[in-house]
Amino acid sequence: MTSAHATPPAPPQPLIRVDDDPAALPREAWNALLTRSPLPSPFMRLEYLEAMHASGSAVAKKGWQAQFLSVWEDDELIAACPAYLKGHSYGEYVFDWAWADAYQRHGLAYYPKLLVAVPFTPVPGSRLLARDDTAREWLLKGLRALAMKTELSSVHVLFGDESDRQALAADGWLPRQQVQFHWTGDGVPRDFDDYLRTLQREKRKKIQQERRKVADAGIRFETLRGTAIGADDWDFFYECYTLTYLAHRNKPYLTRDFFARMAADMPEHWLMFVARDAQGERVAASLVAIDDAQRAAYGRYWGATRYIPNLHFDACYYQPLAWCLANGWLRFEGGAQGEHKMARGLMPVATHSAHWLAHPQFREAVADFLEREGQAMDEYIDELERHQPFKAAATD
Repeated sequence: MTSAHATPPAPPQPLIRVDDDPAALPREAWNALLTRSPLPSPFMRLEYLEAMHASGSAVAKKGWQAQFLSVWEDDELIAACPAYLKGHSYGEYVFDWAWADAYQRHGLAYYPKLLVAVPFTPVPGSRLLARDDTAREWLLKGLRALAMKTELSSVHVLFGDESDRQALAADGWLPRQQVQFHWTGDGVPRDFDDYLRTLQREKRKKIQQERRKVADAGIRFETLRGTAIGADDWDFFYECYTLTYLAHRNKPYLTRDFFARMAADMPEHWLMFVARDAQGERVAASLVAIDDAQRAAYGRYWGATRYIPNLHFDACYYQPLAWCLANGWLRFEGGAQGEHKMARGLMPVATHSAHWLAHPQFREAVADFLEREGQAMDEYIDELERHQPFKAAATD
């Protein structure tokens, strides 16, 4: 006999799934979650993540074993994130080598660890894609469960947005702060000379001198966007990109096939600046990702076939900035690190990561380190902001 006041059955729990190939997930549903997220970017589109995997750029044999987590309610995708088992810390831009060394000194394994990030892409944005807060909580439960089931040392979420930061802090993860340098605009189209007039005299003159030296060397730039970037342009860019790595005795992270997939699947998200000498020969190229919806541009890669003084600054900062200014865009992100970017009008911006460590004593030690590091980072950002390159309104 059943009671008239029987407790109704609990709703079924969502299904948490782990896939070792991002192509197993539905593009349309993933990208719909991304579009409604607080800080979408082209790099979190499933096409981009699929290309990393399918091109052999971020795969298990290179230390990036895909473990994409997704949360399902019936047949609906309600949360997802790109996750990787990592056997090293290369290509992350949030440095934890000292933590790995400390584990090793105590006879413990730091690797493999679980990483929620976009490979080789230190661009802030939404990482924990979710329909709502409850779906995001299930995603975090899934990350912890995967780490404990496979006895991983830790889980790390890199370059998340503010909603990610708040959700991770509420779940007890350890916060970490770093700094990048971004330009922000007001959406009003203007030319580069107008922009230079907002800078202090010394900074303005230095930029003018650098650009003049490039022009005097006979260098002219052409701007290619989207499908106007042909296969030959991509080939030349990849040659330049490879030379940048070889100059530092490193192998490039990304394969030529990755960029072929970008040209095929995401052409609208790319802008290329090609430098030619006085004879019309191509000598350098820089690649910038763009997002029309956000009116944001992201400096990514560059290279040159020969050294020309100041060409790097022009190709990587001045040309993209001039393009953003002319089109009334709102943001240009210059990539990881680099105080020198401030002299060109890119201002310090805090970026965030969060860390879950299984070992209680190491968690306590890392928490203490991060608190001290965070205080130092706050002071560093304050100091940088006191030396901004822009002139006061009433002075030259």
